[in-house]
Amino acid sequence: MRIRHGIRPQDVLVLLKLAASRGQAWRQVDLARELGLSQYEVSMSLERAKNSGFLDGSKKLLMRSALLEFLVHGIKYVYPAQHGPVCRGVPTSHSAPPLSKRIVSQKHDQYVWPSGEGTMRGQAVSPLYASAPKAALRDSRLHELLALVDAIRVGRARERQIACAELERRLSDG
Repeated sequence: MRIRHGIRPQDVLVLLKLAASRGQAWRQVDLARELGLSQYEVSMSLERAKNSGFLDGSKKLLMRSALLEFLVHGIKYVYPAQHGPVCRGVPTSHSAPPLSKRIVSQKHDQYVWPSGEGTMRGQAVSPLYASAPKAALRDSRLHELLALVDAIRVGRARERQIACAELERRLSDG
């Protein structure tokens, strides 16, 4: 089997889902269903994550410090967010918990992933992966991790700093 060694956006989605599961047992079929991916995509994501040092050899143990380092220092360069027009969508970045509780922003300064299922109007931000908004609506812990990652991808210095500290806290807790 030939595996590309680079990490892809769906791999980050899978890794964040594993982090959100807080050590609970998981199966590839469940990850696929919950994330809107095929089982093959999940299998390949896990393999790339292992090859990149984000999972151990068994592909069951998340290397939290490696993932944190990548998210804090690399995600905004590897997967920069694209901005779009104001639309209805799912809140992200500082517009979603946990940052929405700490950062007060004006109504015109909201970020959303475009979605008909969304509850907020704001500037469109491309999600890390197309299925991320629906997956976030199914899992509030995942939603919060994705929003923190988006704060790093699109946020100003203060928002990025708070998001990095919160990600460090969450990924260190295990």
